[in-house]
Amino acid sequence: MSEVRIAEEDRALAVTATGVEIARYVFSDDAPVFEGPKPFLHPLRTLSGATVTGYRPWDHRWHKGLQMTLTDVSGQNFWGGNTYVHGEGYVPLDNVGRIRHDRFTSVQGGSEATVTEELTWITQAGEPWLAEHRTHRFHGVDTDRGTWALDITSSLTSIADHDLVLGSPTTLGRENAGYSGLFLRLARSFTSGAVTTPAHPGLVGSAADAVMGSAEPWLALSGQLDEVDGGATILAFAGASSAEPPVRWFVRSEPFPVLAPSPTFDETVTLAPGERLDLAHRVVIADAALSPGEIATLAAATAP
Repeated sequence: MSEVRIAEEDRALAVTATGVEIARYVFSDDAPVFEGPKPFLHPLRTLSGATVTGYRPWDHRWHKGLQMTLTDVSGQNFWGGNTYVHGEGYVPLDNVGRIRHDRFTSVQGGSEATVTEELTWITQAGEPWLAEHRTHRFHGVDTDRGTWALDITSSLTSIADHDLVLGSPTTLGRENAGYSGLFLRLARSFTSGAVTTPAHPGLVGSAADAVMGSAEPWLALSGQLDEVDGGATILAFAGASSAEPPVRWFVRSEPFPVLAPSPTFDETVTLAPGERLDLAHRVVIADAALSPGEIATLAAATAP
């Protein structure tokens, strides 16, 4: 079995397997306030070394690989950029918060690698509202299949002195814009790629809108790669939320490729002081642009 190694650098952890840096976790982001500084994973790579994530694209500078976010928390924006205001559209507000890495409680490599950490979600006014315990698990390295897996679990506890209402642009009035929670911006070469779910195989381009807001157990986006020959596939499992609303998919392959298993797509979640929201997700990275049938087989083999 391949060993997964972790090396800590100045502001990041480098994760390697089979001699390839498959992930870099930047835990200290020195971005401008407007971008909502927070930890992120970029680049994420296939086992052959191809980068599948996008970073600070010109259209959304706050999109940085794979990030844990919350779009709307009682009016605070832990996403970055402009805020959706019903009737006005997206406007710049002084409400963009940040997520501070406090400390790692464990960093371990081996047949798999696990990183656990404590973080604090802080409003632009400097008020700590959420305490987070987060775990990354890098595992399932399969050189025969050309895949590896990443599990992310997050426990968010309200440390505010009032109720926190978690929502999205859709809960604020914008249809089919329920992005929040774990968010992945793919490399631009995945634009117009094929989206596959259990009920919707191989939707290309705008046809992927058919699964927007669905609660299917998994979703995959396949596309071609720049710089190197071939393609790759990202298979994401909706996972679990401890809140009552189901996890629903936000996904696009046009005009840019993104996906997010959102815990507040079209319903809010309220956390009273001391209450907790638990989220768990899995992402599998495959070293080929898989067919719908191959994706279904991979999903059956790698499901949580």
